[in-house]
Amino acid sequence: MVEFSLWDIVSNLLLAARWTLVLSLIAFVGGGLVGLALLVVRTTPNRSLQQAVALYVQLFQGTPLLMQLFLAYFGMAMLGVETSAWTAAAVALTLYSSAFLTEIWHGCVKSIGKGQWEAAQSLALNFGEQLRYVIFPQAARIAVAPTVGFLVQVVKGTALASVIGFVELTKAGTMITNATFKPFVVYSCVAVLYFLICYPISLYARSLEGKFHVQR
Repeated sequence: MVEFSLWDIVSNLLLAARWTLVLSLIAFVGGGLVGLALLVVRTTPNRSLQQAVALYVQLFQGTPLLMQLFLAYFGMAMLGVETSAWTAAAVALTLYSSAFLTEIWHGCVKSIGKGQWEAAQSLALNFGEQLRYVIFPQAARIAVAPTVGFLVQVVKGTALASVIGFVELTKAGTMITNATFKPFVVYSCVAVLYFLICYPISLYARSLEGKFHVQR
């Protein structure tokens, strides 16, 4: 058994926490870009496109993230596409995030009154201009708080990437536990680090939501 001091455990976990944060940001930003594109498609008058995006959202929301990670990693390998744990985790979490962000933002767009759409049409704006200049600016103000809040779910979701060999905070905790045989100490440190990452984000989202209600 390797002797590790508490500082050794914490310092190694902090190194792994960097990759948790990097993966979270990649998934959140990538999911946001994909989600925005899907949102535009979902708000078009084309019924078939709306249903296609709705099916995409239901697919990723209605299946476990763990299964999506397995499919991204092992499924692509079965198709002859070699992929790393890093790439598979980034792709799976990006698609997962995009489905939830699309749904969040679609709800915000739907909350904009029908009169705003009619006002935009009366100004002879085309569909793209209606979204850009009238609808999206109002919806974005509503969407800020739940979007920031969703980042917490993304951070916690990265823990599942450990099952495909991606070394993030949870995986590092397992490796250190196997070396030290101190599961309570190690996983307590892991829990504290997740809390230190997620709690400020939750507070910020709550603060943004409070400001929105006050301004409204």
